[in-house]
Amino acid sequence: MSRFALLFLGLLSFSLAGCFEKTGPCRPCKADLADKTDYTAFVDTSIGTSYNGHTFIAATMPFGFVQPGPESGDDGWGYCSGYRFEDKVFSGFSQTAISGTGVGDLGDLLFMPFIGEAKSATNFYECPVKKETEKYAPGYYAIELDRFNVKVETTCSDHTAIYRLVYPKGEEQKIMLDFANCIGDGDEERVYNHELTFPNDTTMLGTTEKGGWVHRQYSFKIEFNRPIKHHFPLEKRLSKKGKKERSGREIFVFEPSEEPLMLKIALSTADTDGAAKNMEAEIPGWDFEGVKQAAHDAWNKLLGRVKVEGSEKEKRVFYTCMYHAFVAPSNIADVDGRYRGPNGQISQAPNGKYYSTLSTWDTFRALHPLLTIVVPEMVPDLVASMVEHYKQAGYLPIWALWGKDNQCMIGTHSIPPMVDAYFKGQVPEGLDIWNPIKDTLTRKHDGRWREEWEYLEDPGYYPCDKWSESVSCTLECSYDDWCAYKLAEALEKKGLVSKEDVEYFKKRSENWKNVIDPETGFARPKKLDGTWKKDFDPTRVGGDFTEGNSWQYTWHVMQDPEGLIEALGGKEKALAKLESLFEQEEKTDRLCDVSGLIGEYAHGNEPSHHVVYLFPYFGRPEKTAELVKKICDELYDDTPEGVCGNEDCGQMSAWYVMSCMGFYPMNPCGGEYVFGIPRFSKMTISVPGQNTLEIDAKGIETGKKVKSVTLNGKKEEGFTIQHDDLIKGGKLVYELE
Repeated sequence: MSRFALLFLGLLSFSLAGCFEKTGPCRPCKADLADKTDYTAFVDTSIGTSYNGHTFIAATMPFGFVQPGPESGDDGWGYCSGYRFEDKVFSGFSQTAISGTGVGDLGDLLFMPFIGEAKSATNFYECPVKKETEKYAPGYYAIELDRFNVKVETTCSDHTAIYRLVYPKGEEQKIMLDFANCIGDGDEERVYNHELTFPNDTTMLGTTEKGGWVHRQYSFKIEFNRPIKHHFPLEKRLSKKGKKERSGREIFVFEPSEEPLMLKIALSTADTDGAAKNMEAEIPGWDFEGVKQAAHDAWNKLLGRVKVEGSEKEKRVFYTCMYHAFVAPSNIADVDGRYRGPNGQISQAPNGKYYSTLSTWDTFRALHPLLTIVVPEMVPDLVASMVEHYKQAGYLPIWALWGKDNQCMIGTHSIPPMVDAYFKGQVPEGLDIWNPIKDTLTRKHDGRWREEWEYLEDPGYYPCDKWSESVSCTLECSYDDWCAYKLAEALEKKGLVSKEDVEYFKKRSENWKNVIDPETGFARPKKLDGTWKKDFDPTRVGGDFTEGNSWQYTWHVMQDPEGLIEALGGKEKALAKLESLFEQEEKTDRLCDVSGLIGEYAHGNEPSHHVVYLFPYFGRPEKTAELVKKICDELYDDTPEGVCGNEDCGQMSAWYVMSCMGFYPMNPCGGEYVFGIPRFSKMTISVPGQNTLEIDAKGIETGKKVKSVTLNGKKEEGFTIQHDDLIKGGKLVYELE
């Protein structure tokens, strides 16, 4: 008997009985229960897979490239990640997905294992599954197909997925592999070119060029643990426009066997050599359990950097948020550092890593500041990746996916994390970030569409009669300009930047004032001639605002809350308006992005995320504590519906993780955090090579507000704390009352 067969027989009863015994997230076996450091046991990857969360349940590694797992739909708002927890019919298992976005893409190399005749292409896309057998954990997924009685397990490394398929005894083992599948395609093919070769009877190599949210190219290597008996294509389908597909589906047939059929799928943005190298370096053999354990250990090590004391439910919510926060950005460079970037050419990452999946409009607010605290070692490579993107695309990332930029959303919000990293000492030595920032914010670039910079100079705002989403664009560009101004100010002191540059960006950073109407006390659309737009309704979503309305965007001046208070008529008037934001009648019959409502505050979308941390500027820190507690307790849960809006590549989760620490980057650039209220009695942040920070909350059981805060025995005056003080480590103590 072969070594593999012995291993399989030894693991069969444990693996299959354990993994298909009952539904739900995987828990540690009895031998592990005493090990309280198994933080993956508190992660429930089904959280956020229903309602508007748009998360995936697939296996993945921290900041990994592949996400092997199930698809239950690929079109429409609800299927941006290709899966919803309530579905009991699957279309197959694909290798890539995006977490929590509002637009669908990826879903590459979908396959369905089956038995019996391959009658038609549609025979495979509506396969009932046994939901009671569904098992999931960080880096692992398993389920049994009801129609074909095939048991499917998958786990992965950074670039390579591995599957273990158990078929009914005596049946030919078959797989339908779909090379054209794409999430969000709406039944229209997105494949432009497709090549497939078979070096031997267990291996195939291929390259596919696809459109979608971005136009991209990927290569793959697929290897089976047994020879392919024979294979044949299914008839290509016609699109709605009557065009025959450029690629389609292929059937692969294997001899009956009592051993599982296994396959590995390695991906590369570069070429098939890159995919082959990724597979050889990461999963050279067929040790499924070893790969699964390695994925578990990688997640456990990262999650264990933050230790909390709380109830089982509180830990599930917290550690699942940590998990979601570390799914993206994704390192798309191969093991040898090669990647295909914005220019479509193969490049070499200077430090071997190149990060993409950058949803910066969302993530600049809390995810990137969280990374500087918990995963600081990746920040220099992340900043370097942004500069490399600039060198190839001509501008800094806006929304980068698989090395390309879809330019979705407004502003250039890769700039705040870059400048924040500079002030925190996390920019690689010798790397020039100033010139890419200045050039991105002042010059028109080929292929980039939101660049009418002249409006920001004169009249000093985007006119609503010339520009869509004009108010939001003015406010968000003002913030990017403020970040550029603060960097220029620091560099000017070193003689590296001119005084003219400092003054130029300082002036542009104050453009937000030009869209604040003192009469109504709202951010309001203004025409080119300087008159306010008539028929103004602050509750109206869209139009002059991006995924929001004036109630929400009026507060989007994170860089100058004191100036905003003055512009709104002083503390008394501004405080009354801020309080009334949370007291308005909730309107749910509008844009689905506007969710998680408390009055007109919308926690389900990012522009609102900093707003509850404005109250300390009015002398009302207790109101921040009240609202933070309400949001954490009511808008985050440990169910599939437990994310109140799009998770957005970690931002929703990062808000929760940082708020649980008791502070938040109200202004996410520069390293200043505003106190809120901690959500655990004790939290320890322990990062390798860094000082350990212990956070204690005394009186948390009944306390509703923070009475005082001390760091290493010294009382913190005011309502903010500096990043540089926190990373020195020690003990941060909150006294609650």
